Amino acid sequence: MNLSVADVRAPQAPDRRVDVVLDTDTYNEIDDQFALAYLLRSPERANTVGITIAPFFNKKSSSPADGMEKSYAEALKILGLMGREDMIPHVYRGSDRYLPNENTPVPSAAATYLVEEAERHGPENPLYVVAIGAITNVASAILLNREAMERNTVVVWLGGHRLDWPDTKEFNMKQDIPAAQVVFDSAVPLVQLPCAGVVSEFSTTEWELRAWLQGKNPLADYLCQNTIRYVEEYGKGTAWSKCIWDVTAVAWLLNDNSRFLLTREIPAPRPELDGSYSFPTEGRKPITYVFGVRRAPLFTDLFRKLTEEIP
Repeated sequence: MNLSVADVRAPQAPDRRVDVVLDTDTYNEIDDQFALAYLLRSPERANTVGITIAPFFNKKSSSPADGMEKSYAEALKILGLMGREDMIPHVYRGSDRYLPNENTPVPSAAATYLVEEAERHGPENPLYVVAIGAITNVASAILLNREAMERNTVVVWLGGHRLDWPDTKEFNMKQDIPAAQVVFDSAVPLVQLPCAGVVSEFSTTEWELRAWLQGKNPLADYLCQNTIRYVEEYGKGTAWSKCIWDVTAVAWLLNDNSRFLLTREIPAPRPELDGSYSFPTEGRKPITYVFGVRRAPLFTDLFRKLTEEIP
């Protein structure tokens, strides 16, 4: 029997080690690579059981399917730099297109894997799905087995903008609004990390990247150089800073005593097809909404973990 939204509780950051799947469009930008590495370097709280690859479509890809394939290859590259080839069999290709509507899943190895993992878990030991791209794979999994996903998972999603932002046309959300509607309307426990106005505070500079990462190990070198190269394509000669967005979604798993993020409980808004939020007054589940980032302690923890000796 499926849950109703009245049964949902807003998630609290776990106080123990939990099983985690990262759903990522790794090649889309430069921040997913940081998030993947940070997750794998945080075994004290996160037992990473799988990595699922989300579609994306922008100037770095020729289609959502091409974006997904490029992200699959990039995830394998990061695993190689980390000496974590053991994780390669646990990386799953995701959707090659976006949901056509709220009722039709897009079959993929990633969606099937998410359902299978959800079925192996339970309400007392849920699977945490940290999603940092278009949420197509997660929505498809909900549509494929709503009961397992609603009872046995917690979804942490970086998507949308701050609730009072003029629009919610953030990249992750606007790519697949029907998928976002599935997730926000479902009884799956949800954490939302909005981008503009919240996570946008989590930015760094070339000088900080070089000071903390350059020359420390192959992974740190790649992350440093890849970020600088990416930003200088459009910001060379300016006093740029770069947001490392997706790390904050992983940080929620580590957020004991609110050391990295500030959160509150709110009724779930609804993403609409016109790029706005609506705020229904009835029949909405409570979600955990991140409204602030503690930049210095989070970057300190991130940089420290990235530069530890890789076994």
